[in-house]
Amino acid sequence: MTQPTVILGMSGGVDSSVAAALLVEQGFEVQGVTLQVWEPEDESVAVSKRWQDRGCCKVGIAKYVAKRLGIAHEVIDARTAFRAGVIDDFLSGYLAGTTPNPCVRCNERVKIRSLYRIADERGADFVATGHYARIVQNGHQYSLRQAHDLRKDQSYFLYRIGPSWLPRILFPVGSMQKSTVWARAESLGLPADELKESQEICFVSQGSYRTFIEREAPDSRRPGPFTDTEGHVLGQHDGIAYYTPGQRRGLGLAVGQRLYVQRVVPQTQTVVLGPEDGLFQSECLVADLNLFDDSLVAAPRHAHVKVRYATPAAHAMLEPHGDGTLAIRFRAPQRAPAPGQSAVFYDEDRVLGGGIIQ
Repeated sequence: MTQPTVILGMSGGVDSSVAAALLVEQGFEVQGVTLQVWEPEDESVAVSKRWQDRGCCKVGIAKYVAKRLGIAHEVIDARTAFRAGVIDDFLSGYLAGTTPNPCVRCNERVKIRSLYRIADERGADFVATGHYARIVQNGHQYSLRQAHDLRKDQSYFLYRIGPSWLPRILFPVGSMQKSTVWARAESLGLPADELKESQEICFVSQGSYRTFIEREAPDSRRPGPFTDTEGHVLGQHDGIAYYTPGQRRGLGLAVGQRLYVQRVVPQTQTVVLGPEDGLFQSECLVADLNLFDDSLVAAPRHAHVKVRYATPAAHAMLEPHGDGTLAIRFRAPQRAPAPGQSAVFYDEDRVLGGGIIQ
């Protein structure tokens, strides 16, 4: 019997390394691919960072794991797609006063899309990554589900993948607990001190995202007014790209009370400040939808909604507007849903879809 073939995205992290080992054990012919999305890993280049200082693409570890498992491995240059689909989107979003999520865009436009294209070109049966999520088949229907380890679940970052892709996607570690994945990594002889997990945006592994924006888009430093919610000017800010709803630190104002960014108004280059209780909203509008369940645009329905990765899903009513947008009405007000961020809809552990907060 011919072995099924799978194109596996190998970042060099613990999860994709263990995914490679599991796929080999399950009888797949594994072709490892590391997508080079940012700077080259070259110790002779002064700007290159150590493995553990990178958010992703630890090429050296990926090569090591592939050799140990006896599977093919190659590095494919995806920097042009990453620049256009992720970095330029990130910069233009902040310059327009929104808060984009680069990991969502990367999976949609670069990682999963590139692996899927490679699989098509080579006639491979499947695509796989080390994401913590699951694909569940029920008859001819496939659904994206949360990982069994909810603390590590990454389904929020995957909601924009094409529904037609689901039958060919594998998430080998999605049914495992992280502790079990670490144990498997150690059995592979992986260098544990090199595999510590980064919480950074992969292209902002040094400094802050504000420093990155200022370096990549110098025209982002465009001062404008800080105002209160009634329009009174409180001071001057450095540029709307450096502020996002809910932010308290880095405002540089001394007004005798704690103020938070309520909203950014790009038309007037204004950053509106107010007390924390003003951040809570009972509803928001979502556009640029990607749905796994088309019934969401046919009639109102209840769902649980995450308005950012790190917050719990909240009970809400989804109401379609008929123009490709949905209104989300929360049972309990949510703190600072930010334009540009993703709202992802769940029915228990099943991802129904999501969209971009307006």
